[in-house]
Amino acid sequence: MEEKNLEELKKQYKIFKKKYNLPEFSELNKLFDIEETDSETDFLLRKIRRTISEKIAGYLKFFEIILNPNNAPIFFFRILKKINDKDKEKINQIYKKLGNLEIELVKLDLDYSEEKESEFIKKVYNIFSHMQKDILKIIDKMLNGGKEEKKERGSYFG
Repeated sequence: MEEKNLEELKKQYKIFKKKYNLPEFSELNKLFDIEETDSETDFLLRKIRRTISEKIAGYLKFFEIILNPNNAPIFFFRILKKINDKDKEKINQIYKKLGNLEIELVKLDLDYSEEKESEFIKKVYNIFSHMQKDILKIIDKMLNGGKEEKKERGSYFG
């Protein structure tokens, strides 16, 4: 049954893709898990955009914790030591873009237009396609960055 729903979603998406020159379903799905979108709707692009908005909100929350770790889990503080000022500036740029997208989402919720939905989907796809490499570099540095910075201390025995 789920496979049938996915095929129906792809079929409906293909119509909008052609009409509005949207990204390939598979590419959009890789970034935003749009396959989880319910295809039984009169407003498919809105549903897809809302699925995308959940990802944006998650990334926004993640980067907000990095930039303002006041209420961050304790393990974050150790990870944050691995980030330098250049990384923080890059994070700030990403955070600002995500924040602007979040504001646009509110506007789209209040003023529905199929054309505006499609433009937003294209815009978000382009932004994330470019940001993905930067985000991955920052995540890798958070996970592994401290290894080269650690200095070996001599042991008590020598």
